[in-house]
Amino acid sequence: MADKIQALVSQGKQAFDGRKFDQAAEAFSQAASEYEASGNALDAAEMRNNLSVALLQGGKAPEAYEAVTGTEEIFAQAGDVRRQAMAAGNLAAALEALKRKQEALEAYERSAQLFAQAGEHEMRSLVLQSAAKLKLQRGAFIDSAMAMIGSAEAAPQPNLLQRLLKFLIRIKP
Repeated sequence: MADKIQALVSQGKQAFDGRKFDQAAEAFSQAASEYEASGNALDAAEMRNNLSVALLQGGKAPEAYEAVTGTEEIFAQAGDVRRQAMAAGNLAAALEALKRKQEALEAYERSAQLFAQAGEHEMRSLVLQSAAKLKLQRGAFIDSAMAMIGSAEAAPQPNLLQRLLKFLIRIKP
């Protein structure tokens, strides 16, 4: 059974890399079902996260939301902070695609906090950038600027914009 699951996971990753999102979603869905049948809730939840990303890339936001819902709690119960953070970020992306912006923002912020706990500073920075973009779209310019500054401070290897923000933060009026 393990070989079958690994083959499905491999097929899903190859299809995703080839931008064949429907095929990727089908493979990840089957892998999740196989993991669930074998009693492996953690790997099933990870496959549901992969499924969510594939569905979202394929323009199927409602299905992406359905796939990722509940996975954050599974990782939390297992004490897997890194995968819990990923699940919160995937949930946020699905909520954002569904135009549920306040819920998406809350999930992005939760994801950023979890990435900080896990020591995943680059991932935290990316999530903070997504939150800042969402705040900017909502017209919360001050909040967006503060989120971008937080993103710059969190980046272990800041890009040009982040380095500029860090420099500007240090300038005293």
